[in-house]
Amino acid sequence: MSGVSGGVTDGVVSVSFTAGSDSQIRQRLRLSRYFMWLCRLVTYASLGVLAVLLLSIMWNSAGRLSWSFLSSHYSMQPDRCGILAGLWGTFWLVLLTAGFSIPIGVGSAVYLEEMAKDTWLMRVIRVNLSNLAGVPSIVYGILGLTAFRPLMIQLQTLFDGRHAVNVLGMFRLRLLKLDIYDGSVLIGAMTMSLVILPTVIIASQEALRAVPASIRVASLALGATRWQTIWRQVLPASLPGIATGVILSISRAIGEAAPLMMIGVLTVASMCPGGLESPGQLLSEPGRVLAVPFDQFTAMPVEIYDWSKQPDPEDRFTEVAAAGILVLLAVLLTVNAAAMIVRYRAGRQLRW
Repeated sequence: MSGVSGGVTDGVVSVSFTAGSDSQIRQRLRLSRYFMWLCRLVTYASLGVLAVLLLSIMWNSAGRLSWSFLSSHYSMQPDRCGILAGLWGTFWLVLLTAGFSIPIGVGSAVYLEEMAKDTWLMRVIRVNLSNLAGVPSIVYGILGLTAFRPLMIQLQTLFDGRHAVNVLGMFRLRLLKLDIYDGSVLIGAMTMSLVILPTVIIASQEALRAVPASIRVASLALGATRWQTIWRQVLPASLPGIATGVILSISRAIGEAAPLMMIGVLTVASMCPGGLESPGQLLSEPGRVLAVPFDQFTAMPVEIYDWSKQPDPEDRFTEVAAAGILVLLAVLLTVNAAAMIVRYRAGRQLRW
């Protein structure tokens, strides 16, 4: 039998523990070993399935993955297909999505954790943030279709080169002409920002909670204001967790196809957004960057989906899709590796 017994003798407290009989101990050890082997079996089986899938993709993409594939556009001939437009479209999509989601997400987390009072409204907001993180991404695609797309249509009507606004009642300023296309990078970025914002906010909140309260108390005791404490102490201390959450959220945005297809993103693109097809053009023609947010685009997941459903008796488009999947995996692994490096370097600089 197991149990705890004790007593007090001459002011000295004595406690004794009884672990149980030998048979009970052997049974617990046996169950512990069984559980350990079960965990190993599940882990190795999962790794085996992933390895088989990866090897299958690599086998199907043999001979398709080349520099020509990375530097060519879409073609109806599988031998000439490329993923260049998808690469650049994904790059600009991620760049604008990060520009929207990081300031809003981190700022919201700072307010909810460091400034907002613990009222019923704040508790409702926190619960709903957790619920929004589990909403299917296609729902956000429908929201982007019904909210952002009509907004871009109105902006196209306003910036058609024929409208002007009164400035202080003294003179009229003619608005510039902007070519805002349907399914533009800007619409895609705003939609994908909605997809990852709950995750960014929740990850940032957890990182802020991990900062010891003594850091805040010491800073305030030395005369710092609340904002100085947040900016110079709390945010630097929580940077590794925030950076990891943000980059992992961006990884989700890279692999999403359903929201983009809902808002009318191109599945077949013969040119990159803004006509920029190489890093050299960013330096030689920087003016083209201004047209990128309003231009049509495609993304790697959308192209891969389109290739996978192309009718082809010889499965040549399947091989092209497999090569695209490898490129997408390489991009995701690069982003995740960047998250690990950022977290490691930021963690080394912390001195609590």
